[in-house]
Amino acid sequence: MQDTQTAIDPVDTPDGALTLAEYREIHEEIENQPREWRPIADREMDYAEGNQLKTELLEAQRRLGIPPSMENLIGATLEGIRGHEEATRTDWRVTANGQPGGQDVAAAISFKLNESERNSKADDACSKAFYSQIGVGLGWVEVSKGDDPFAFPYQCKAVNRNEIHWDWSSAEDDLSDARWLRRQRWMHPSRLARVFPQHAELIRRFGKAGIGWWREFDDVGYGGGSTGLNRAFDVARSWTVAEDRWYNPFNKEVCATELWYRRWVDVVVLKSRDGRVVEFDDANPAHVHAVANRLVQFRRAVVARVRRSYWLGPHVLFDGPTPYAHRYFPYVPFWGFREEQTRVPFGYIRNMLYQQDTLNSGNSRLRWGMSAYRVERTKGAVAMPADVFRRTVGRLDADVELDAAHMAQPGARFKVERDFQLTAQQLDMLANARQAIERVNPAAAGAFSGRRGTATSGVQEQTQVEQANQSLAHMMGNFRRGRTQVGELLMSMIVQDMGKTETTVVIEGDAITPARTIVINHPEVDEAGYPYLSNDLQRTRLMVGLEDVPSSRTYRGQQLNAMSEVVKGLPPQFQAVVMPLMASLMDVPFKEQLVQALQQAGAQETPEQVEKRIQQAVAQALKEAGNELKARELDMKERKTDAEIKQIMAQAVQIGVQAAFSAMQGGAQVAQMPMIAPIADAIMQGAGYKKPTPGGDDPNFPTPDATAAMNVPHPYIQGGGAEAVPETEAEAGAAPAVRQNTSPAFPPVPQQPPTGMNGIETPEMADNLQA
Repeated sequence: MQDTQTAIDPVDTPDGALTLAEYREIHEEIENQPREWRPIADREMDYAEGNQLKTELLEAQRRLGIPPSMENLIGATLEGIRGHEEATRTDWRVTANGQPGGQDVAAAISFKLNESERNSKADDACSKAFYSQIGVGLGWVEVSKGDDPFAFPYQCKAVNRNEIHWDWSSAEDDLSDARWLRRQRWMHPSRLARVFPQHAELIRRFGKAGIGWWREFDDVGYGGGSTGLNRAFDVARSWTVAEDRWYNPFNKEVCATELWYRRWVDVVVLKSRDGRVVEFDDANPAHVHAVANRLVQFRRAVVARVRRSYWLGPHVLFDGPTPYAHRYFPYVPFWGFREEQTRVPFGYIRNMLYQQDTLNSGNSRLRWGMSAYRVERTKGAVAMPADVFRRTVGRLDADVELDAAHMAQPGARFKVERDFQLTAQQLDMLANARQAIERVNPAAAGAFSGRRGTATSGVQEQTQVEQANQSLAHMMGNFRRGRTQVGELLMSMIVQDMGKTETTVVIEGDAITPARTIVINHPEVDEAGYPYLSNDLQRTRLMVGLEDVPSSRTYRGQQLNAMSEVVKGLPPQFQAVVMPLMASLMDVPFKEQLVQALQQAGAQETPEQVEKRIQQAVAQALKEAGNELKARELDMKERKTDAEIKQIMAQAVQIGVQAAFSAMQGGAQVAQMPMIAPIADAIMQGAGYKKPTPGGDDPNFPTPDATAAMNVPHPYIQGGGAEAVPETEAEAGAAPAVRQNTSPAFPPVPQQPPTGMNGIETPEMADNLQA
C-alpha cells in the first residue's frame, strides 16, 4: 500500500501526489459548502416523480380528516420539455480547422465518433442528465473507458448529483479551472478488493470493522508487522472524520472516493506556424530541432495537469496522472440556472412547487367537501352508540334508528346535511390553481405540451411554439454546450487510441452517399526521400461541432412534408432529381432499395434520347469506316440540288408573272387604241408567229365590276354623273360645258362675258376691248 504523508507543500512532492492533509482540507471545504440545496433538490425531484403526498400541508389536512389528493402537473411539464429535447436531437460532426488534407481525417473521426455515440449510449446519458438539469438545475455525465473487455471500449453514464462534489469556487461552466472534483460510491468490500488487489487485506478489514479496524489488533500482533499495515494503522488512528461517511455497519458496504484534482506547473510550450501548441519535450528530437532552428515560438507558461486518486476513508488506494489526453475531468456538468450570490443550481421545479401544493390541497378540500356530512341532533335522539352512528351515517345505504320517545319530546331534533354540489367559486379556484402552474411553465400549455390551447389558426399555433422555444433557449443552450463537451471527450479518447498507428476506416454509405475508405496515418515518402504520414491524425486540428439539422424521426417527417410541397411545383426533370433525396427521408425498411430503384428509373433514356444516340452511333460508325469525305460530298450535292430546285421554282413563278403582266399590258393597249391591233397581228405574222392548236387555257383573271376613271372626259366614274355622256363622235370631240361653281367663297369668272374684258381680266393684251 502506498504510504500517506503528512501535510507538506504539494510543490515539494516528487510526483505531485495528493497528501492526506490536502485530502482532509477538501472534505472540510465540502462541509462548508451550501448543503441545503441538495435536500431541496431531492424534494423537488420527488414532486416531479409523483411523491407529493407527504407535504406539511397535506399532513395537516390529514389530521383534520381531509384525505390527500394529487394532480401531478410538474411531471407532465418536465416530460414535455424532455420530449422536445429528444425530438430536436442532433448528431456530432467533426470538422477540420483549416488544415490541408484534413477533410478526410475529419470524415473518418466523425464516423468513429458517431459510432461511439451509438454504442456508448451517449444520447441516453445526456437525456437523463437533461431531465435533472431542467428539474433541479444540475446533471452529470461520465465519459470514460469501459472496464469490460467484451463491451464497447467507451462508455457514457448519467451520474446522480449527490455522488459528486466539486470546487465551488470554480467560475467556468466546464470546470476547466476547478481545483478538484470528488465522486463517492457505496459498494461491497469484495468488489472493491477485486479492483485494488494490492490493498485487498486493508479493504477486507475495513469492511469488517469500519474505520476503527485497527482496534482489533493488539500492539504485539500489530507490531510484528505480519499484516504489512503498519503505516495504515497510524493513518486510521489520526483520522477524525465521522465513520458514517465511509462505512455502513448494517450492510457492511464501504464508500470509495474517486478524486480528480489539478496541479499547476511551469512548462515550456511550443507554438507552430499553423497554430498548434504542444508542450516541449527535451527527449523529442523534432522539438529540439524546431527550437534550435527557430521554426517554432517557445515561451514559459503555467499549465494544469490533471491527476486522479482513489481513497477508502483516510487510506489512499491509488494516485497517479490522468489516463486521458484531454485536460478536463471525465465528468461533464449540465447546468440549468444558478443563483447569482451563492451559485446554487436550480431548475424549473422551484417556481412550481407552491402552485402544485395549492392545487393538491384545493383538490383535497373540494373532494372532501363533496363527501362530507353534518348532523344536528339532540342528545338521545339516536338509539345506537355514537361511534356506530358515525360509521353508519356516512354510508350510501345508511340506516339510522331514532329513539321514538325522545323524538316525541318538545325540542327534539335530528338533521343530516350534505353538499353534493360544486359551486362556481370552487371551480374557479381549481382552474386558477391549474393555470398558475401553466403560467410559470416555461413552455406554452397547448402548443408545446400537446394539449388544446388558445390558438385558433395555424399561424397562432406556430407563434406559440416559437414563443415556447424562446423561453427554453437558455436551457437548451446550456444543454448543447454540455453535450458538445461530451463529444469532445469521446473524440479525444478516439484520437488517443488511434495515435500514430495506421488505421483503415470504412465509412458506410447510405441511400444517397456511397461507401468510402480512408486510411489514417499512412506512411509515405516525399520527393526528397523523407518519410511522413499522410492523413496524419496528430497534426490535424479537429473541432467538434453540432449539426444544425436534427436527426430525429419527427424532424425527418417534417422535412419530407416540406419537400413534398416544394416538389409539386417543379418541372418533371427536376422532380426526377429530387425524388431519391425525398426517399432518403422516409422511415421505411426498404429505403435504400427504393432510392436505388428511383435512381435506375431516372437513368433510363427517353425515346428522343434513344433516337439521338442511334444517330450519333451511326455517324460515328461511318466516320470510323472512312466514309466521312463521301458523306460530306453527298451532303454538299444534296444541298446544291435543293438550291437548284428552289431556283427553278422561283424562275417559273417569275416567268408566269411576267407573261400575265405582258398580257395585261397588251390588252390595255388594244382597249385604249383598237386601231393598233391589226398592225400588231401583221408584225407577229411577219415574225413567223402561228396560233397554237389547240389553244391555251383561260387564265381566268378576276374582273372588277367598275373601273376607275382614267383619261376620260368626264370626272366621274364611267356610267354615272349628273350629265349624260354624248354618244355621237362629234359630241365626243366637243369640249364639255363650263360647270358653275356653287361655292360662295369662289365665284366663277365668266369665260364669255356679255361685255368686253379689261385689264387683268384678259389672258393677253390683245384681248382687251377697244375703247
